[in-house]
Amino acid sequence: MAAAIRTSTWLFPTIETVHVLAITMVVGTVAMFDLRLLGLASRDRSITEMHREILPWTWASFACAVVAGFLMFSSDATKYYEDIPFRLKMLTLLLVGINTAIFEFGAFRGVARWDREKNTPLAAKLAGGISLALWILVVGFGRWIGFTKQ
Repeated sequence: MAAAIRTSTWLFPTIETVHVLAITMVVGTVAMFDLRLLGLASRDRSITEMHREILPWTWASFACAVVAGFLMFSSDATKYYEDIPFRLKMLTLLLVGINTAIFEFGAFRGVARWDREKNTPLAAKLAGGISLALWILVVGFGRWIGFTKQ
């Protein structure tokens, strides 16, 4: 499969398009939730309602992005592995996971106390702000890969 992707005229760009669309969906859904945590959008909706409605879309899109990303990576794994922007993107994705876990097992556990509040606790705001910043970096490093991989 990797050789087919590497040698095909249209296969890599098609997979890349799917990857970009999936990442767009991930970042869009995450941004909606993070902006709510920051108290900047959807202040009339509860946190748990948004979490319940948005999370399945986020995970499905993320799974699609991972599969497409793995296929692109497999087309030239050694070059990608050595690429600094690729490594930075993977590191940033790890940080996204850590931030998400800290939020889910920390601030979100007490959501019942502040679920409908327009102003969320500092821990939730920090999680949302860090998440937005990290996802912007993921997108930036992803675009950078396209300019450094040869």
